[in-house]
Amino acid sequence: MICIEVPGGGRVSGLLLRPADATCLLVFGHGAGAGMRHRFMEDAAACLANRGVATLRYQFPYMESGRRAPDRPARLVATVRAAVEAAPRLAGGLPLLAGGKSMGGRMTSLAAAEAALPGVRGLVLFGFPLHGIGKPPSADRGAHLADVGLPMLFLQGTRDKLADLELLRPLLEGLDPAPHLHVVDGADHGFHVLKRSGRTDADVVEQLAAATAEWSARL
Repeated sequence: MICIEVPGGGRVSGLLLRPADATCLLVFGHGAGAGMRHRFMEDAAACLANRGVATLRYQFPYMESGRRAPDRPARLVATVRAAVEAAPRLAGGLPLLAGGKSMGGRMTSLAAAEAALPGVRGLVLFGFPLHGIGKPPSADRGAHLADVGLPMLFLQGTRDKLADLELLRPLLEGLDPAPHLHVVDGADHGFHVLKRSGRTDADVVEQLAAATAEWSARL
């Protein structure tokens, strides 16, 4: 277990998974409703490790203290930055990526839009939450992406109710550098697929890991 100091926010825990053949390290934030030990986070980290991508998972302060409601964005962004700043001493010279699942990815992109994340070469965003459930779909949550200025990989499911691809695609087309959008047919926001698809959730996580490893190798 790793301890990460968050300025003004105490300490949060982290988990490092670094395979012997690692080629990069992903600083990997969790989604709003589940912490760094959530099944998706565990499975994604394991599949990424099998493809040479090390991960540093970490908790946000509200999850660390057992609360359900996420912290305010400023504190979440500060936690992202603290995790990124802690990563070099664990990476052993590996190139750094940053990102996360849903909220973790969005807070990482907000942090990068506000100020450069030291050493980070690109962002990996699993299920970017472009809009909320039950609200009229809008691309407003993605307005800050124009200020990121880094290569970005978006991994999105076609059944994701938090990201209408008809809104996301044109938003990404206007960004520089041009991001890469990897679409998972039939996957929802949690990257679950229907049984009749002939695939399993494990198949999807393997697909996400493969796409991430291929994209990171090109950076």
